[in-house]
Amino acid sequence: MSKKQLYTLEYPVRCSPSILYEFLSTPAGLQEWFADKVDERDMVFSFTWEGSTDKAEVLEGEENKFIRFHWTQAPKEEYFEFSIEKSEVTNQTILVIKDFAEKKEVADQSRLWDYQVKELFHRIGA
Repeated sequence: MSKKQLYTLEYPVRCSPSILYEFLSTPAGLQEWFADKVDERDMVFSFTWEGSTDKAEVLEGEENKFIRFHWTQAPKEEYFEFSIEKSEVTNQTILVIKDFAEKKEVADQSRLWDYQVKELFHRIGA
C-alpha cells in the first residue's frame, strides 16, 4: 500500500476567526457543512454520511486558531486539520485545510474539499 502524502489547501474567507472556528470545531457547526450528522463525546467526533459513520479524535487545538483531528481507523501519523490564518498583506482570514491522500487521489480529494468548503461558505454567508 502506498503511503499517503500531506497536502494543503487554502481558502480566503469573509468572516471572523471566532465564527469560522465554531463551524470547524463544534458538532453543530460541522453538521452544517461537513457531514450529515455529527456527535462528540470525550473529544471523539462521530461523523455520519449517508448512514455510515467514521470517528475522529481531536489531537490538539487552539481556540480561533486551529483544530487537528485523527481518523481512528487511519495510521497514527495521518490527520486532518483546519487552521485559521490572517493574511499579513490583506488582513483577510484564510481557512487552511491539511489532509492526507495517496498521490493519485490528491486532485479528487481537493475537489471534494472545494465542494465542502463552498457549502461552509454558503452556511456562514461568506
